[in-house]
Amino acid sequence: MKLSTLKKIDLRTYWKHEALDFTRWLAKEENIQLLSDEIGISLIDVKAEEATGRYSVDIVAKDADSDKKVVIENQLEVTNHKHLGQLITYASGFNASVIIWIVKEAREEHQKAIEWLNSNTSAQLSFILIQMELWQIDDSAFAPKFHILVQPNDWAKQLQNSSNEPKDLTDTKLLQLEFWTQFIRFAKDNNTSLKIGRKPRAQHYYNISFGTSDAHIGLTVNTKESLLGCEVYISDAPTLYGKFEKKKELIQNEIGCEFNWMPIENKKASRIKVEHSGDINNEGQWQEYFKWLQLTAEKIANTFSIYI
Repeated sequence: MKLSTLKKIDLRTYWKHEALDFTRWLAKEENIQLLSDEIGISLIDVKAEEATGRYSVDIVAKDADSDKKVVIENQLEVTNHKHLGQLITYASGFNASVIIWIVKEAREEHQKAIEWLNSNTSAQLSFILIQMELWQIDDSAFAPKFHILVQPNDWAKQLQNSSNEPKDLTDTKLLQLEFWTQFIRFAKDNNTSLKIGRKPRAQHYYNISFGTSDAHIGLTVNTKESLLGCEVYISDAPTLYGKFEKKKELIQNEIGCEFNWMPIENKKASRIKVEHSGDINNEGQWQEYFKWLQLTAEKIANTFSIYI
Protein backbone atom coordinates (compact mmCIF):
# COMPACT_ATOMS: atom_id res chain seq x y z
CA MET A 1 0.00 0.00 0.00
CA LYS A 2 1.38 3.40 -0.99
CA LEU A 3 1.85 5.89 1.83
CA SER A 4 0.93 9.55 1.40
CA THR A 5 2.69 12.57 2.85
CA LEU A 6 1.31 15.31 5.05
CA LYS A 7 1.19 18.81 3.59
CA LYS A 8 1.14 21.87 5.81
CA ILE A 9 -1.43 24.42 4.62
CA ASP A 10 -1.14 28.18 5.11
CA LEU A 11 -3.75 29.28 7.63
CA ARG A 12 -5.02 32.09 5.39
CA THR A 13 -5.98 29.54 2.76
CA TYR A 14 -8.93 28.54 4.94
CA TRP A 15 -9.35 31.45 7.37
CA LYS A 16 -9.11 34.63 5.33
CA HIS A 17 -9.99 36.94 8.21
CA GLU A 18 -8.79 36.44 11.77
CA ALA A 19 -11.89 37.73 13.59
CA LEU A 20 -14.63 37.00 11.06
CA ASP A 21 -13.38 33.55 10.08
CA PHE A 22 -11.01 32.00 12.60
CA THR A 23 -12.50 33.34 15.85
CA ARG A 24 -16.02 32.42 14.75
CA TRP A 25 -14.80 28.98 13.71
CA LEU A 26 -13.07 28.39 17.04
CA ALA A 27 -16.10 29.53 19.06
CA LYS A 28 -18.26 26.74 17.62
CA GLU A 29 -18.90 23.84 19.99
CA GLU A 30 -17.18 21.14 17.94
CA ASN A 31 -14.05 23.28 17.45
CA ILE A 32 -13.70 24.58 21.00
CA GLN A 33 -13.96 20.90 21.98
CA LEU A 34 -10.86 20.17 19.89
CA LEU A 35 -9.01 22.83 21.85
CA SER A 36 -10.42 21.52 25.15
CA ASP A 37 -9.20 18.02 24.34
CA GLU A 38 -5.71 19.28 23.55
CA ILE A 39 -5.18 21.41 26.67
CA GLY A 40 -7.12 19.18 29.08
CA ILE A 41 -9.55 21.90 30.15
CA SER A 42 -13.29 21.61 29.49
CA LEU A 43 -14.25 25.03 28.09
CA ILE A 44 -17.86 26.17 28.53
CA ASP A 45 -19.85 29.44 28.31
CA VAL A 46 -17.88 30.40 25.22
CA LYS A 47 -18.40 34.00 24.08
CA ALA A 48 -16.67 35.72 21.16
CA GLU A 49 -15.58 39.37 20.98
CA GLU A 50 -16.23 40.29 24.63
CA ALA A 51 -15.33 43.86 25.61
CA THR A 52 -13.05 45.05 28.41
CA GLY A 53 -12.65 48.82 28.51
CA ARG A 54 -11.71 50.07 25.05
CA TYR A 55 -10.69 46.60 23.88
CA SER A 56 -12.42 43.36 22.98
CA VAL A 57 -10.91 39.93 23.56
CA ASP A 58 -11.38 37.29 20.90
CA ILE A 59 -12.94 34.62 23.16
CA VAL A 60 -13.92 34.41 26.82
CA ALA A 61 -14.88 31.08 28.36
CA LYS A 62 -14.93 29.19 31.67
CA ASP A 63 -13.21 26.07 32.91
CA ALA A 64 -16.12 23.71 33.64
CA ASP A 65 -14.29 22.16 36.57
CA SER A 66 -13.42 25.28 38.50
CA ASP A 67 -15.51 28.11 36.98
CA LYS A 68 -12.23 29.96 36.42
CA LYS A 69 -12.29 32.54 33.63
CA VAL A 70 -10.38 31.73 30.43
CA VAL A 71 -9.39 34.28 27.77
CA ILE A 72 -8.20 33.37 24.28
CA GLU A 73 -6.34 35.76 21.98
CA ASN A 74 -5.95 34.71 18.35
CA GLN A 75 -3.17 35.89 16.05
CA LEU A 76 -2.89 34.26 12.65
CA GLU A 77 0.49 35.90 12.18
CA VAL A 78 3.92 35.76 13.77
CA THR A 79 3.80 36.90 17.40
CA ASN A 80 4.56 40.52 18.30
CA HIS A 81 4.86 42.73 21.37
CA LYS A 82 1.49 44.35 20.75
CA HIS A 83 -0.45 41.11 21.07
CA LEU A 84 1.56 40.04 24.12
CA GLY A 85 0.59 43.32 25.78
CA GLN A 86 -3.03 42.86 24.75
CA LEU A 87 -3.03 39.38 26.21
CA ILE A 88 -1.95 40.64 29.62
CA THR A 89 -4.43 43.53 29.42
CA TYR A 90 -7.29 41.15 28.66
CA ALA A 91 -6.24 38.78 31.44
CA SER A 92 -6.35 41.66 33.89
CA GLY A 93 -9.60 43.12 32.54
CA PHE A 94 -11.47 39.82 32.81
CA ASN A 95 -9.65 38.62 35.95
CA ALA A 96 -8.76 35.48 34.00
CA SER A 97 -6.94 32.47 35.47
CA VAL A 98 -6.14 30.75 32.17
CA ILE A 99 -4.69 32.82 29.33
CA ILE A 100 -4.36 31.20 25.89
CA TRP A 101 -2.50 32.74 22.94
CA ILE A 102 -3.12 30.99 19.60
CA VAL A 103 -0.67 32.04 16.86
CA LYS A 104 0.60 31.17 13.41
CA GLU A 105 4.21 31.22 14.60
CA ALA A 106 5.94 32.23 17.83
CA ARG A 107 9.12 34.25 17.98
CA GLU A 108 11.68 32.89 20.44
CA GLU A 109 11.49 35.96 22.69
CA HIS A 110 7.72 35.66 23.02
CA GLN A 111 7.88 31.95 23.75
CA LYS A 112 10.42 32.68 26.49
CA ALA A 113 8.17 35.46 27.81
CA ILE A 114 5.25 33.03 28.25
CA GLU A 115 7.58 30.52 29.92
CA TRP A 116 8.74 33.29 32.27
CA LEU A 117 5.15 34.24 33.15
CA ASN A 118 4.34 30.63 34.05
CA SER A 119 7.44 30.39 36.24
CA ASN A 120 7.12 33.74 38.01
CA THR A 121 3.41 34.39 38.48
CA SER A 122 0.90 32.95 40.94
CA ALA A 123 0.08 29.25 40.82
CA GLN A 124 -3.48 30.38 40.13
CA LEU A 125 -2.45 31.72 36.70
CA SER A 126 -1.74 29.56 33.66
CA PHE A 127 -0.37 30.85 30.34
CA ILE A 128 -0.63 28.62 27.26
CA LEU A 129 0.99 29.38 23.89
CA ILE A 130 -0.37 27.39 20.95
CA GLN A 131 0.73 27.23 17.32
CA MET A 132 -2.27 26.76 15.02
CA GLU A 133 -1.69 24.38 12.13
CA LEU A 134 -3.61 23.04 9.12
CA TRP A 135 -2.64 19.75 7.49
CA GLN A 136 -3.76 17.83 4.42
CA ILE A 137 -3.16 14.35 3.00
CA ASP A 138 -3.31 14.37 -0.81
CA ASP A 139 -6.65 16.03 -1.65
CA SER A 140 -8.30 15.42 1.71
CA ALA A 141 -10.16 18.06 3.71
CA PHE A 142 -7.90 20.26 5.83
CA ALA A 143 -7.27 18.98 9.37
CA PRO A 144 -6.73 21.51 12.19
CA LYS A 145 -4.05 20.87 14.78
CA PHE A 146 -3.44 22.77 18.03
CA HIS A 147 0.29 22.40 18.72
CA ILE A 148 1.13 23.41 22.30
CA LEU A 149 4.42 25.32 22.46
CA VAL A 150 4.27 26.42 26.10
CA GLN A 151 2.06 25.36 28.96
CA PRO A 152 2.35 25.49 32.75
CA ASN A 153 4.55 23.05 34.61
CA ASP A 154 1.68 21.11 36.22
CA TRP A 155 3.96 19.42 38.69
CA ALA A 156 5.45 22.69 39.91
CA LYS A 157 2.01 24.26 40.12
CA GLN A 158 0.69 21.31 42.14
CA LEU A 159 3.60 21.59 44.58
CA GLN A 160 2.76 25.24 45.13
CA ASN A 161 -0.92 24.50 45.55
CA SER A 162 -0.34 21.57 47.88
CA SER A 163 1.63 23.75 50.28
CA ASN A 164 -1.43 25.98 50.67
CA GLU A 165 -4.12 23.31 50.30
CA PRO A 166 -2.94 20.07 51.93
CA LYS A 167 -6.45 18.63 51.73
CA ASP A 168 -5.87 18.14 48.00
CA LEU A 169 -3.54 15.27 48.86
CA THR A 170 -5.92 13.26 51.08
CA ASP A 171 -6.46 9.56 50.46
CA THR A 172 -9.97 10.31 49.16
CA LYS A 173 -8.66 12.78 46.57
CA LEU A 174 -6.02 10.34 45.42
CA LEU A 175 -8.66 7.60 45.14
CA GLN A 176 -10.87 9.89 43.04
CA LEU A 177 -7.94 10.68 40.74
CA GLU A 178 -7.21 6.99 40.23
CA PHE A 179 -10.91 6.23 39.65
CA TRP A 180 -11.25 8.82 36.87
CA THR A 181 -7.91 7.84 35.34
CA GLN A 182 -9.05 4.22 35.05
CA PHE A 183 -12.54 5.25 33.88
CA ILE A 184 -11.07 7.21 30.95
CA ARG A 185 -8.94 4.23 29.99
CA PHE A 186 -11.97 1.92 30.26
CA ALA A 187 -14.19 4.17 28.12
CA LYS A 188 -11.58 4.56 25.38
CA ASP A 189 -10.85 0.82 25.36
CA ASN A 190 -14.59 0.24 24.91
CA ASN A 191 -14.86 2.64 21.96
CA THR A 192 -16.98 5.23 23.71
CA SER A 193 -18.76 7.86 21.63
CA LEU A 194 -18.28 10.38 24.46
CA LYS A 195 -16.00 13.38 23.88
CA ILE A 196 -13.40 12.37 26.43
CA GLY A 197 -10.26 14.45 26.25
CA ARG A 198 -9.83 16.23 29.57
CA LYS A 199 -7.20 15.11 32.02
CA PRO A 200 -8.55 13.45 35.18
CA ARG A 201 -8.29 15.44 38.39
CA ALA A 202 -8.41 14.65 42.11
CA GLN A 203 -12.03 15.64 42.62
CA HIS A 204 -15.46 14.08 42.97
CA TYR A 205 -16.58 14.88 39.40
CA TYR A 206 -15.52 14.52 35.78
CA ASN A 207 -17.13 16.70 33.10
CA ILE A 208 -17.80 15.83 29.46
CA SER A 209 -18.90 18.17 26.67
CA PHE A 210 -21.84 17.34 24.43
CA GLY A 211 -23.44 19.38 21.68
CA THR A 212 -23.72 22.77 23.44
CA SER A 213 -21.55 25.18 25.39
CA ASP A 214 -24.53 25.95 27.68
CA ALA A 215 -24.44 22.53 29.35
CA HIS A 216 -22.22 19.55 29.99
CA ILE A 217 -22.50 16.01 31.33
CA GLY A 218 -21.20 15.63 34.86
CA LEU A 219 -20.11 12.27 36.22
CA THR A 220 -19.90 12.23 40.03
CA VAL A 221 -18.86 9.98 42.91
CA ASN A 222 -20.27 10.54 46.41
CA THR A 223 -18.04 8.68 48.86
CA LYS A 224 -20.11 9.63 51.92
CA GLU A 225 -23.38 8.22 50.56
CA SER A 226 -21.81 5.58 48.26
CA LEU A 227 -23.49 6.92 45.13
CA LEU A 228 -22.49 7.40 41.51
CA GLY A 229 -24.17 10.16 39.52
CA CYS A 230 -24.66 11.13 35.90
CA GLU A 231 -26.23 14.50 35.17
CA VAL A 232 -26.82 17.23 32.66
CA TYR A 233 -25.48 20.40 34.28
CA ILE A 234 -26.79 23.66 32.80
CA SER A 235 -24.69 26.55 34.02
CA ASP A 236 -26.76 29.57 32.99
CA ALA A 237 -29.41 28.79 30.38
CA PRO A 238 -32.93 28.50 31.86
CA THR A 239 -34.40 28.40 28.36
CA LEU A 240 -32.43 25.24 27.60
CA TYR A 241 -33.61 23.64 30.84
CA GLY A 242 -37.18 24.49 29.81
CA LYS A 243 -36.70 22.81 26.43
CA PHE A 244 -35.53 19.64 28.12
CA GLU A 245 -38.30 19.70 30.72
CA LYS A 246 -40.99 19.94 28.03
CA LYS A 247 -39.64 16.68 26.60
CA LYS A 248 -39.26 15.07 30.03
CA GLU A 249 -41.33 11.95 29.37
CA LEU A 250 -39.81 11.37 25.94
CA ILE A 251 -36.28 11.74 27.32
CA GLN A 252 -36.86 9.42 30.27
CA ASN A 253 -38.55 6.79 28.12
CA GLU A 254 -35.74 6.90 25.57
CA ILE A 255 -32.99 6.58 28.16
CA GLY A 256 -34.92 4.13 30.32
CA CYS A 257 -34.62 5.77 33.72
CA GLU A 258 -36.24 8.49 35.83
CA PHE A 259 -34.22 11.62 36.45
CA ASN A 260 -34.28 14.08 39.33
CA TRP A 261 -35.12 17.40 37.66
CA MET A 262 -33.59 20.26 39.65
CA PRO A 263 -34.14 23.85 38.57
CA ILE A 264 -32.05 25.54 41.27
CA GLU A 265 -34.03 28.39 42.79
CA ASN A 266 -32.37 31.82 43.03
CA LYS A 267 -29.33 30.54 41.14
CA LYS A 268 -28.39 30.46 37.47
CA ALA A 269 -27.51 26.78 37.29
CA SER A 270 -29.81 23.76 37.03
CA ARG A 271 -29.27 20.03 36.73
CA ILE A 272 -31.00 16.84 35.59
CA LYS A 273 -29.53 13.88 37.42
CA VAL A 274 -29.76 10.10 37.83
CA GLU A 275 -27.92 8.14 40.54
CA HIS A 276 -26.71 4.59 41.05
CA SER A 277 -25.36 2.88 44.17
CA GLY A 278 -21.57 2.57 44.17
CA ASP A 279 -18.77 2.78 46.71
CA ILE A 280 -15.47 3.57 44.97
CA ASN A 281 -13.57 2.26 47.98
CA ASN A 282 -14.57 -1.17 46.64
CA GLU A 283 -12.12 -1.34 43.73
CA GLY A 284 -13.35 -4.80 42.79
CA GLN A 285 -16.57 -3.19 41.51
CA TRP A 286 -14.92 -0.45 39.47
CA GLN A 287 -15.44 -2.18 36.13
CA GLU A 288 -19.19 -2.38 36.83
CA TYR A 289 -19.24 1.28 37.85
CA PHE A 290 -17.32 2.31 34.72
CA LYS A 291 -19.79 0.44 32.53
CA TRP A 292 -22.79 2.15 34.13
CA LEU A 293 -21.21 5.61 33.86
CA GLN A 294 -20.21 5.14 30.22
CA LEU A 295 -23.52 3.70 29.02
CA THR A 296 -25.61 6.23 30.95
CA ALA A 297 -23.54 9.19 29.77
CA GLU A 298 -23.70 7.99 26.15
CA LYS A 299 -27.49 7.68 26.34
CA ILE A 300 -27.73 11.15 27.85
CA ALA A 301 -25.47 12.68 25.19
CA ASN A 302 -27.36 11.04 22.34
CA THR A 303 -30.85 11.81 23.66
CA PHE A 304 -30.51 15.30 25.14
CA SER A 305 -28.60 16.58 22.08
CA ILE A 306 -31.74 15.99 20.00
CA TYR A 307 -33.62 18.64 21.99
CA ILE A 308 -30.96 21.37 22.17
